[in-house]
Amino acid sequence: MGVAGCGKSSLGACVADALGWELIEGDDFHVESSKAKMRMGVPLADADRAAWLDMLGLELALHRQAVLTCSALKRSYRDQLRSHLPDLRFAFLQLDEAAARDRVAARFGEHLFPPTLVASQFAALEPPRGEAGVLWLDATLPLGALKAEVLQWITAPGPNTEVSEPQP
Repeated sequence: MGVAGCGKSSLGACVADALGWELIEGDDFHVESSKAKMRMGVPLADADRAAWLDMLGLELALHRQAVLTCSALKRSYRDQLRSHLPDLRFAFLQLDEAAARDRVAARFGEHLFPPTLVASQFAALEPPRGEAGVLWLDATLPLGALKAEVLQWITAPGPNTEVSEPQP
């Protein structure tokens, strides 16, 4: 989880491949009206995301062993996903706004999300402070290092319900 440009899709694909799990790309489940809004530079509202989050939750519950790439910016969004799979865990890719804007601007080809929407992601972001089952990651680290950290966290014995939050 995290803002646009943090590396969710890249890391999700690496982790899913390493585990032999299904990859659920959240962007693939947006309805056409939401995709059109984003392409026009219009931020999605909570109402736009409600059915989308339910679809993603159902996909997670169906596959059980899956990696989902999804912004999940607000606690209510994460809780909506957890309602489908209570033991769901989140890897939070933390990135500052300037870096996110630069990464989104550098994407090749047509992408749903223009750089002009990055600020709206930061306005909506509720970092998962105090939430169980969250691994905080520095999204500026190399992909291999992020993958190793997530794999170690996922495969460690025990419930993995502690919060791994960086100290200020």
